[in-house]
Amino acid sequence: MPKILKLTALDAEDLQVVSALLQDAVGRIGDTAYLPKRRQFAAMFNRFRWENEIDAGQNSPLGRRRPQRVRCAAHFNGILAVRTLGVLQSNPEQLLNLLSIAVTQKAGAAADIRLLFAGGAEILLDAECIDCYVEDMSEPWPAIRRPVH
Repeated sequence: MPKILKLTALDAEDLQVVSALLQDAVGRIGDTAYLPKRRQFAAMFNRFRWENEIDAGQNSPLGRRRPQRVRCAAHFNGILAVRTLGVLQSNPEQLLNLLSIAVTQKAGAAADIRLLFAGGAEILLDAECIDCYVEDMSEPWPAIRRPVH
């Protein structure tokens, strides 16, 4: 059984690691939620398991591993507001393909956290601090293909 990923990000450098792990994650807008009273933004994604990939060539005795995805939850705490661009809130089935997470530090510990998706869609989180938790929620399954960059 593969190890379940659990990761916490408390600064911009940590969030770069989360961004790399969530690159090419796919989710639906209906699987995102902003809970203003709890100051939390949460999203569920089908994450590509980049950590399962190896750089072995075709002649390696190990070869390349089979591509996998896993269901993954991402929670951002201390969120004061959420804005979107190119996201149709009225269409919960809209697919979002996460390209990266960008951070702009503000005064004190505050930050703007931008989830950048293919096609120009964005979710901007106005955060009082960087406090993110990511956890795999399922067993991995075979992916149809590897993302190509």
